[in-house]
Amino acid sequence: MGRIGIIGGSGLYKLEGIRVIKEIVLNTPFGRPSAKFILGKLEDKEVVFLPRHGIGHHIPPSRINYRANIFGMKKLGVERIISVSACGSLREEFKPMDFVVVDQFVDRTNYGRPMSFFEDGVVAHIEFSHPVCAQLCSMLYSAAKSLGVSVHPKGTYINMEGPAFSTLAESNLYRSWGMDIIGMTNFAEAKLSREAEICYSTLAAVTDYDCWHPAHATVTIEMVIRNLQNNIGNAKKILSKIIRDLPQERDCACKDALKFAIVTDKKLIPRKIKRDLDIIIGKYMNS
Repeated sequence: MGRIGIIGGSGLYKLEGIRVIKEIVLNTPFGRPSAKFILGKLEDKEVVFLPRHGIGHHIPPSRINYRANIFGMKKLGVERIISVSACGSLREEFKPMDFVVVDQFVDRTNYGRPMSFFEDGVVAHIEFSHPVCAQLCSMLYSAAKSLGVSVHPKGTYINMEGPAFSTLAESNLYRSWGMDIIGMTNFAEAKLSREAEICYSTLAAVTDYDCWHPAHATVTIEMVIRNLQNNIGNAKKILSKIIRDLPQERDCACKDALKFAIVTDKKLIPRKIKRDLDIIIGKYMNS
């Protein structure tokens, strides 16, 4: 069984219960990841934890090195990633303190963040109509339900630029589009994970009603962190349960996402690109 990656967002900078084996500093072809990777054991399975904003939350959403973070996970043998993220709600029924297992994304960063491994010397077009691993998400939802946690089985996450929160006009616009929750980080992670053939899922913790709700007209970082901290215990219980229950082997399509995606003639791919991306594309270069 491959390792399980956990990416922590606002409020989740460390994960109690992990028996730490070692901290790992990695360099990647895309630069330095957000922080040291924590390799440890949880529920007798090997996990790799990374705080996406760095220790002490010093990296804003638009400056996170998403490629280095996901590449590092791949390099450390991670096959599944669970992202725990704070989010704002754009629907009345998605209440603060609820969880949402995201099934769709809409990107509003206008590709201002590097979010593909295939930009120089090799072209690959992944299938991305369903941007998360359905099997992993189903297990995540079941784990939360079994613990009696208020959780929604699906929701569309709109990825805004940040770091400022929405204007009222933006919030109302997103609601008119049928968006369910709003955040600043997870789209790039999902896309890169698919390119790296890693299963990806988001456990989104609702912390606020963005700014559209008449009774909750403002959102502050204090509110976000307070509500997330109040619910972080449930998030950790969910993580422990799903990690305990995950099967040894994957039988989803995520593990073969690049099988028919690379369109560049193999003979034309520069040697350096093949070397840099070996852990991602190597198995397809000699087939």
